[in-house]
Amino acid sequence: MKLLLIEDDVFFRKFYVEKLKEKGFEIEEADDGEQGLEKTRSFKPDLIILDIIMPKKDGFEVLNTLHADDNLKKIPVLVFSTLGQESDVEKAKKLGAADYVNKSLFDFNDLLAKINILTKNKFQPTTSK
Repeated sequence: MKLLLIEDDVFFRKFYVEKLKEKGFEIEEADDGEQGLEKTRSFKPDLIILDIIMPKKDGFEVLNTLHADDNLKKIPVLVFSTLGQESDVEKAKKLGAADYVNKSLFDFNDLLAKINILTKNKFQPTTSK
């Protein structure tokens, strides 16, 4: 299962990349929206985990670009952001996000569960901690 994590915060990105690799995922990372779109086209992930507040292109712009591309709009996007206002969640979903996780209320097992749901149970992560 191929995941792309688009996140500008180095601490968050490195932590989640390591944790997801431990669970057996193949993962690429991008540190801004422009790089994220480039990696989406080259890596062709099964799921994108997307932050909203980023340099160059924010998550909303990334969602808009993905949604406008017939080849990319089929890739499910899990928005993973500290923005938790209902209006932000609604905007992300209107732009094509499949789901939304508030990073500040985060639990790693919840993220794994959402990944599993959004990839339609194609991948069963290992249960080791």
